[in-house]
Amino acid sequence: MTKHELAVTGMTCESCAMKVQTGLEQVHADGYDAAFIDGTDETPVRRNTSGQTHVAIIGSGGAAFAAAIRAAEEGARVTMIEAGAIGGTCVNVGCVPSKITLRAAELHHRRAHHPFDGVPRDAGPVDRTALLAQVRGRVEELRQSKYEGILDDEPAIDFLAGWARFEDAGTLAVEEPSGAVQRLQPDRILIATGASPALPPIDGLAGTPYWTSTEALLTDEIPGHLVVLGGSFVALETAQAYRRLGSEVTVLARSTLLSRDDPEVGTALQAALEDEGIRVLTHTTPQRVDHDGAHFRVTLDGETLMGERLLVATGRQPNTQTLHLDSAGIETSGDGAIAVDSHLRTSAPGVFAAGDCTTMPQLVYVAAAAGTRAAVNMTGGDAELDLSVVPAVVFTDPQVATVGLAEREAEHHGITPDTRRVDLEHVPRALANFDTRGFIKLVAEAGTGRLIGAQIVAHNGGEIVQTAALAIRSRMTVESLANELFPYLTMSEGIKLCAQTFSKDVARLSCCAG
Repeated sequence: MTKHELAVTGMTCESCAMKVQTGLEQVHADGYDAAFIDGTDETPVRRNTSGQTHVAIIGSGGAAFAAAIRAAEEGARVTMIEAGAIGGTCVNVGCVPSKITLRAAELHHRRAHHPFDGVPRDAGPVDRTALLAQVRGRVEELRQSKYEGILDDEPAIDFLAGWARFEDAGTLAVEEPSGAVQRLQPDRILIATGASPALPPIDGLAGTPYWTSTEALLTDEIPGHLVVLGGSFVALETAQAYRRLGSEVTVLARSTLLSRDDPEVGTALQAALEDEGIRVLTHTTPQRVDHDGAHFRVTLDGETLMGERLLVATGRQPNTQTLHLDSAGIETSGDGAIAVDSHLRTSAPGVFAAGDCTTMPQLVYVAAAAGTRAAVNMTGGDAELDLSVVPAVVFTDPQVATVGLAEREAEHHGITPDTRRVDLEHVPRALANFDTRGFIKLVAEAGTGRLIGAQIVAHNGGEIVQTAALAIRSRMTVESLANELFPYLTMSEGIKLCAQTFSKDVARLSCCAG
């Protein structure tokens, strides 16, 4: 056992020594760590000597804060470690600024392109500077109230600014902005470091001033022509927002749009985007990207595109490269994502992980749920994260909302699917809105009729997908779903109508057929 010595000067008698001893005992009683100087290393090592469970959390996003709050509720003392902005991706450069921008772009578009006769169609230019100021104001407000304010109000959570790395499975070295290094030996460790935009291997790209979603959301510029690399949700949401704000937009997708979903979803969304003037090139990968100081030149097979800005939105990679996970024996996937089980445990005892840095779906509500359950498990409980039913939404217009299995996924799992699709021209609410873009598709298990999946392309489709999610969770059949009461002239009634098509022709039903 390493001997630790504490040098105290100024003592003149035995009474002085007793006062120092009493003071150190009170430090422990109050729940603090004592920092000793090792004989072999002059860097302080903070060990937990209080008897209170000490949880260290690397990161400060949705998963991290959910875990910190729950761990504190369970009586733990928490040290949160963060090198960047408090709040992580969602509030700072993700969900919050993107949804504000998307909503503003939608309203601007509707002013000039709404379907109602007698209502003027006019829309002036967008003041992007004013809009950006509003975005930043709301981001700062939410960061303060939902993140920084919690740190101020919760005495059980300490914040440590710095870059963390593992020295072994039980020891973290945290390099502070000053260059000083603290070493922690907590009882449990949670990794919640999130993910960042990934850069595809395209010749010339790395040396250009390309945008990621961060720059695209936090700029006051509306480029004349925006070229977008990517065919998934970040690429498509941003592409449509900029088109509606006034840019010409070209989307280059390596495969099809939303290629992981049912093919009908990508086809319907592509048609909607093209109707708004967005050029979509699928099965297209640039051969080279150059920048001449004012414009991007994107070289394709047989064509060259020119644009003022280039958005790279081809995926995200886990922020695990600097953690030295191998020093702790923590297993990862090929892209660096941390492998976890349903209890959020990694391959290293006492080390947990949650959020976008793991192999779980990169969704903020999955991250928060994982953080909460990880905290329960780190403080002696037994909580499991069930990901059998995970709804997801792409916030384009129309929105894409999915849950459960698509047809080909069901077949992959050995399930014979029985599917029905209702185009929105048969949904009364869509007709009343004069917006029949999209469809609702339900996937049932053949033979039993049990609902196992839903794919929705519709205006505000994200507001109705939870109905399907709850039906899947409850193991409802399409017959029982068709017999439920749904309020008339709502989009959610489309789920009932689609369920009815398993046994009826909805084109021959009255508006509110029961």
